[in-house]
Amino acid sequence: MHSGSAPLNRLSLNQITTERRTLQETVEACARSEIQWLGTWRHKIQHDPASSARMIHDAGLRVSSLCRGGFFPAATAAERKKRIDDNLRAIDEAAALGTDVLVLVCGPAPDRDLAAAREMVSHGIGEIVSHAKECGVRLGIEPLHPMFAAERSVVVTLAQANEIAQQFAPENVGVVVDVFHVWWDPQVYSEIQRAGTRIVGFHVSDWIVPLPDLLMGRGLMGQGVIEIRELRAAVEDAGYHGPIEVEIFNENVWNSPLNELLGEIKRGYLESV
Repeated sequence: MHSGSAPLNRLSLNQITTERRTLQETVEACARSEIQWLGTWRHKIQHDPASSARMIHDAGLRVSSLCRGGFFPAATAAERKKRIDDNLRAIDEAAALGTDVLVLVCGPAPDRDLAAAREMVSHGIGEIVSHAKECGVRLGIEPLHPMFAAERSVVVTLAQANEIAQQFAPENVGVVVDVFHVWWDPQVYSEIQRAGTRIVGFHVSDWIVPLPDLLMGRGLMGQGVIEIRELRAAVEDAGYHGPIEVEIFNENVWNSPLNELLGEIKRGYLESV
């Protein structure tokens, strides 16, 4: 495996890490801290991706991805259609922001039938993939940790994400590897190799012991048990050399002074990624 830290010019701040801050505050702090990439969230771009894009690009930053599309499964055809339409809008937003990656959090089952819900995910992606291709946006399926299967995603392993992605052309549909969600998986390294050039994103944080909260308990890199550097080396061996997004759901992190937080993120990145 590779040694040494990832270069700082690949560091991307995922906007959820600064959830309490406006887009402008986050962009200005990144520029001060010489962080070159921003991972955007739809609810944070002020419902105006064009002006958000100008703000980001004028500060010298680039957009690594937009989160999130997905949530395809639903109990009725009408509701599934509404979700398809929302994903089509998300693709347009990603293109307006100047990013070529839309992260898909695939959604839970509307009932107890997980297999049927996964079919709805595949069908949903099939409904939006041609529009994504026209817009120059790749769809990145992000598997979530199995603890989120009931409320956030029926795609809970990288193997499942690969299975769905491989139904489509690799230039259109790929996978996102988030260390928080995949570190535990005995098959993760073989599935990273299987994904290969389908990997469109790499997200880092850490798994604190004991985990303080299922959703809001992520730590800064180096505070937990994840072999982050080994996973980073694996995605690089598979062919991914793009931005590395720091994505942390944690109230203490959200409430931290911004400049101080970005300094800690850079330290954790250099020491553990």
